[in-house]
Amino acid sequence: KHLSGREEAVLRNIDACKQLGAIVRTSMGPNGMNKMVINHIGKLFVTSDAATIVRELDVVHPAAKLLVMASQTQEREAGDGTGFVIVFGAQLLEKAEELMRMGLHTAEIIDGYGRAAAFAMSELEQLAVKSVTDVADREQVALAIRSAIASKQFGLEDILSPLVADACVSILPSNMNTFSVENVRVAKIQGGSIDQSVVIKGSVLVRDTEGTIKHLESAKIAIYTCDVDVEASETKGTVLLHSAKEFAQYTRSEEDALEAKVRSIAETGVNVLVSPKFGDMAMHFLERFKIMAIRCPSKFDLRRVARTTGAIALPKLAVPTAEEIGVCDKVGVEEIGSTKCVVFRQSSESSRIATIVLRASTENVLDDAERAIDDAVNVFKSLTRDQRLVCGAGAAELELAHRLKGYAESSPSLDQYAIKRFGDALEEIPRAFAENSGEDPTSLLSDLQAEHAAGRADVGIDVETGKTMSASELGIYDLLSTKLWAIRLTTEAVNTILRVDQIVMAKTAGGPKPRDMMAGDANDDAP
Repeated sequence: KHLSGREEAVLRNIDACKQLGAIVRTSMGPNGMNKMVINHIGKLFVTSDAATIVRELDVVHPAAKLLVMASQTQEREAGDGTGFVIVFGAQLLEKAEELMRMGLHTAEIIDGYGRAAAFAMSELEQLAVKSVTDVADREQVALAIRSAIASKQFGLEDILSPLVADACVSILPSNMNTFSVENVRVAKIQGGSIDQSVVIKGSVLVRDTEGTIKHLESAKIAIYTCDVDVEASETKGTVLLHSAKEFAQYTRSEEDALEAKVRSIAETGVNVLVSPKFGDMAMHFLERFKIMAIRCPSKFDLRRVARTTGAIALPKLAVPTAEEIGVCDKVGVEEIGSTKCVVFRQSSESSRIATIVLRASTENVLDDAERAIDDAVNVFKSLTRDQRLVCGAGAAELELAHRLKGYAESSPSLDQYAIKRFGDALEEIPRAFAENSGEDPTSLLSDLQAEHAAGRADVGIDVETGKTMSASELGIYDLLSTKLWAIRLTTEAVNTILRVDQIVMAKTAGGPKPRDMMAGDANDDAP
């Protein structure tokens, strides 16, 4: 199949991206609507998180895929602003279509968009109104990540942002650049309400221990990735037994070998064993030697426990050396709600794992709150690199749009049309906030434009009252680096789409469709 020319290729690409933008647009902002997405394996997602929506949608059109890739890069780099990339990109392409119908060539539009993005990014750096002076200060961090949570869980930001700030700051290493988002995990426990959520320094496994030993202090831990059971031979063989006595001796020798192994492990001082599976005979000997057995079938959880305790996961049931044994201040079973959990608590500063125990009434609420927390942790990661903040609530976008229009008027070439349209596209972000809040976007935007023309750069939309307000007075801030990445990535993706003038599609090969590595999986609940 071969599509070429402006009508067939360029405008079709733009139309596909506009449709994707229309899907995400209604989910933007604190009052954004939820989408009910059922992915290819039948898993249900009820969320307003743009990153989850575009990941689980089966986007087929190649131009729309470019916009999705830009949003996924934004998710990896900044952790937030994925909806901004999709909606802003769709608006830029819609404005480009208007310019093309006016008679401008795509090369002039691309050049204008490039200049507008460079100007917007340089102006954005001047719009920084606040900076987090101390990344280890929980109050400052909570203020910085508040809007990232409010955009997905409006009304819960005052509960969740202190929790995330506490978890991130408690495990912040001396070299901030080495902070890993993997070290802040979420344990979801159904029941109760969000305000019952707590932060635990250490790891939490949502399961009970296998034996009768439930609590230990100053525990020594050995972790095995293999099953703890009677050892099976690696090769097939035939054992010829002539009598019942020989059979009894044979089974006894297996038991003796397992008992000797458990005894030698106990002699090293180990009193907690973590493994994917325990056999009945192994449990008998572990109970005899007073060793706590914790079953952990998920390799992710095993890795997390190893990181919490400093143990090295062993692939074979062997006696661990002193370096391979982990330590933990307290290991015990705690009942949270009606759910039994194994909690590894570390009070020492050496452990770099924190777990947010999240409580909520339904699984969907827990999943959505977890997504908001993941975004907030990623924003904290960005905060360790760049501490500058700009005004939120659409104020930064409106101020950039106002300055871009002034810049367009001073530009003598045909680029001025593209630069002006770039500013118009930025105005669509606060317009979407107003529309999703049920307000009249036209009158609200004209009020905001009047405020910005008067020099009040921090004025944004109050989604609760439907009026204008000062974002800096109410403490609504966005990360400067998030906006910079979003503008850069969106402009690059849009210019790439505009440069396409032919679409050549090869005939699809036979056989099953290749699986999308980024799509959801049956094992998604094991992060």
